[in-house]
Amino acid sequence: MAKSKLSNRENQIMEILWARGEASIREIHEALPAKKRPGYTTVQTMVNRMEAKAVVRRVRKVGNFHIFAATVSRQLVQRRLVDELLALFNGRSQPVMAHMIESGNLTLEDVKEAEKTLRKLARKEKP
Repeated sequence: MAKSKLSNRENQIMEILWARGEASIREIHEALPAKKRPGYTTVQTMVNRMEAKAVVRRVRKVGNFHIFAATVSRQLVQRRLVDELLALFNGRSQPVMAHMIESGNLTLEDVKEAEKTLRKLARKEKP
């Protein structure tokens, strides 16, 4: 994945492509929320810029339009966003976790799942 960040709107476009697998500019445009939907040519420009960033690619041409697909996974983009967030806190996750708990965005089930993951990682690290 290119080192350039994705904007909120670019992330919306990626969500559409991850959900559908492939889509034309028109399909992407129509899938965006109607309330704040940008113009068709704006979406076209954004997708072309995303292609230059190597996060989407043209998979085929149908008639006079192209079909696009994501070239990076949702997981990769999410990991990158989390890494960027943690970098703002000098790599410390505790302030982020404390905020998530205080705001009610981290449930007991989330904590249990995190504990499972930590145990798995600890077993892998043991010789």
